[in-house]
Amino acid sequence: MTDKKKGGIELYSPTYFAMCGIGGILSCGITHTAVTPLDLVKCNIQANPKEFKGTFQGMRLIWSGQAAQYGYASGFKGITTGWAPTMVGYSIQGLCKFGFYEIFKHYYSEPFGQEWAFKLRDLIYIAASASAEFIADVGLCPFEAVKVRVQTNPKYASGLLDGLPKMISQEGMGNLFAGIGPLWARQVPYTIIKFLAFERIAEVLYAWYPKAKSEMTPVEDMAIIFESGYIAGVICGAVSHPADTLVSKINKLKMEGGIMQKSAHIYKEIGFWGLWKGFWPRVVMIGTLTGLQWFIYGAFKGAAGLPTPGASASDKK
Repeated sequence: MTDKKKGGIELYSPTYFAMCGIGGILSCGITHTAVTPLDLVKCNIQANPKEFKGTFQGMRLIWSGQAAQYGYASGFKGITTGWAPTMVGYSIQGLCKFGFYEIFKHYYSEPFGQEWAFKLRDLIYIAASASAEFIADVGLCPFEAVKVRVQTNPKYASGLLDGLPKMISQEGMGNLFAGIGPLWARQVPYTIIKFLAFERIAEVLYAWYPKAKSEMTPVEDMAIIFESGYIAGVICGAVSHPADTLVSKINKLKMEGGIMQKSAHIYKEIGFWGLWKGFWPRVVMIGTLTGLQWFIYGAFKGAAGLPTPGASASDKK
């Protein structure tokens, strides 16, 4: 372990990784909660396509009170349905996603030495991000189940405090993890691309910039971090969309059987093109989300005196 310190914190120490985890809580918890209205409409386009035909139509339907027959409140309260399980679930996910990514990236690199770790960096990014997301989704899954249930069937419960106990009492703890397979199928590829694409896109953008990263102003540095994150988000939002549709459908579906049986039932019902319902609102949402997540994460690390994410290839050698 290196003795180098930034902001009084030893790099790759438990305190360093804890700070990365806190940055992850802020980056994921804040951003996902902020886009709850768009996520609400996206989930309903996927799960209730007869009533919700598009993004703006869905927003108007809820805001105006026309969706009261389905159990939605009108106005701001209606379009923020599901904010509490979103905030808690994605804060936990962010803690594990960013915290464990930094841990795994460091410890997966150490056995190879600096030269080979650089040559194998793509494999290290993939392995570290996949490992981190596998853990993060276990923490997210119960809250994602409650979120989707409340958002697609608001008559069931009003939010986290009544929705979580009701699901446990009526369906058992196991049903909170019914969507873990599709969630892994959605989130693990998403996170691999989110981190791999970010790291590689940032390399290119830092190389193009006339200044070295170490000489950039905070504004210049954060602009590249946001741009890299946004492009990465658009890519991974597209790749993970079919699995996202299955998660929305499975958490609403009430039938016996395992994950594969439920997924096969849903696919038979909606077909291939049905898996792409809600594609555009989700791509816009995920692109914005991912860019802001990297921005918040980078800003937090910078404020704490830690190295900001992303670097040019010459910085990594």
